[in-house]
Amino acid sequence: MLEKSMNILRTYWCTRSDRRNFHSNANSLDRKDGLLSYRDSGKHVSGDFSVAVVQANNLLEDQSQIESGPLSTLDSGPNGTFVGIYDGHGGPETSRFINDNLFRHLKRFVSEQRSMSINAIKQALQATEEAFLAFVTKQWSIMPQIASVGSCCLVGVICEGTLYIANLGDSRVVLGRISKTSGHVIAVQLSVEHNVSIESVRDELRSRHPDDPQIVVLKHDVWRVKGIIQISRSIGDVYLKKTEFNREPLYSKFRLREPFNKPILCAEPSTLIQPLQQHDKFLIFASDGLWEHITNQEAVDIVQNHPRNGSAKRLVKTALQEAAKKREMRYSDLMKIDRGVRRHFHDDITVIVVFLDSKIISRASLNKHPPVSI
Repeated sequence: MLEKSMNILRTYWCTRSDRRNFHSNANSLDRKDGLLSYRDSGKHVSGDFSVAVVQANNLLEDQSQIESGPLSTLDSGPNGTFVGIYDGHGGPETSRFINDNLFRHLKRFVSEQRSMSINAIKQALQATEEAFLAFVTKQWSIMPQIASVGSCCLVGVICEGTLYIANLGDSRVVLGRISKTSGHVIAVQLSVEHNVSIESVRDELRSRHPDDPQIVVLKHDVWRVKGIIQISRSIGDVYLKKTEFNREPLYSKFRLREPFNKPILCAEPSTLIQPLQQHDKFLIFASDGLWEHITNQEAVDIVQNHPRNGSAKRLVKTALQEAAKKREMRYSDLMKIDRGVRRHFHDDITVIVVFLDSKIISRASLNKHPPVSI
């Protein structure tokens, strides 16, 4: 009965997503090659962009968006480009919820404050988290497994020559920058990740939970929070934030033996604000599925050494070629494997490459541009 209820919920979300993506497939991600969807080139207020998504899970758990144009509801509000990468886990519900709600919340807070700020982004993330908690609370009695679904959340905003980054989880944004000393384009990671495979993240969790020696556990050679999940910050995952949801009828693999007094995971993002410089050439936003197979510098070299057109697709295909190589199989054979089974070879992968034209950035806040929403 519980599984049937979850399927009903997923069907509801899929129906909404299919309606939204029908427009997107026709006008935004206008090409498709098996499980790979992509748009080779588009224009945002500060330059060009490229998008690609490849599905591995039975239901696509990655969601993403680009919103370019007005960043508030005010006529006099700022213009800019918003990029979101939402890497879901346990199901697609949370990432889809973020996709439907986060940018709307951001525009509200930017309008109230009459300017873009990292505080507006943090408030929008918190409002999205609270709204999802309210949704889980409402649905708990009929579909309790929704409490175990969560999502990483990477946000980037380019506005008036400044870059704002906020991150929850282990998606990543990498800047391609011309080195002043060598003249080569080097990779600069701008986001801080929250995966307990990183020692500093484990240390942070231990310091927040000094009375819990099992807050991070090495299980099958993989570090996990409470032996369950690999990330320490997320949207959703309510079962590890509110003890009242960590009980029956939640599946036993998610239930902890003892109640907890404070949230085990949090939704506080790591943030960065920095002015964009003339030697900053492009940004690569991607879910963890890409970075499992490609290093930061490899990704930057691929973008730099090839035409802009199709950059995101090129990165995804390189990752897939690496995934095939690790399994000692041909890329063409990997492409024949259907979704669901494909997850044994690689994760869902989403890549958005945003090119930065310094001349356009300097006048972006002054000129009106056709809005972009993908």
